[in-house]
Amino acid sequence: MTAPHSPPPAGATGATVTPVPENTSTGQLIGQLTEQISSLVRNEARLAQAEVTQKAKRLGVGAGLFGGAGLFAFFGLAVLVAAAVLALASVLPGWLAAVIVAVVLFAIAGVLAAVGKRDVEQASPPLPTQAIAGVQADIAAVKKGMAR
Repeated sequence: MTAPHSPPPAGATGATVTPVPENTSTGQLIGQLTEQISSLVRNEARLAQAEVTQKAKRLGVGAGLFGGAGLFAFFGLAVLVAAAVLALASVLPGWLAAVIVAVVLFAIAGVLAAVGKRDVEQASPPLPTQAIAGVQADIAAVKKGMAR
């Protein structure tokens, strides 16, 4: 009785090369090649889909937590702004203290917006990097095999 074995993993790492008997016809070899390439493409597409799904889930959770942190930071900042206005109001008229604090806040917002815009422009879209590397390795292997 033979022990069952698990199928090889999907993608380039799971590729198996079967020895080619010398009496195999060219038509059979082309049929096998077509079947293997089709299977390889399907496996790489599944790998890419799984990788993008996993990254999207992480992005969603992180964005939610970041949003919650931002909300509480906003409330804390609002209290500090009110405290700054009250502190300045003890030496200046209340309206002038509020205007000074507002101008400082707008200046900070402008700097943050400029830095944020630069970071967004430099960001790259999420890509299935493992799947791309697998496909590139597969293409290189096929080219090497065809050069023989």
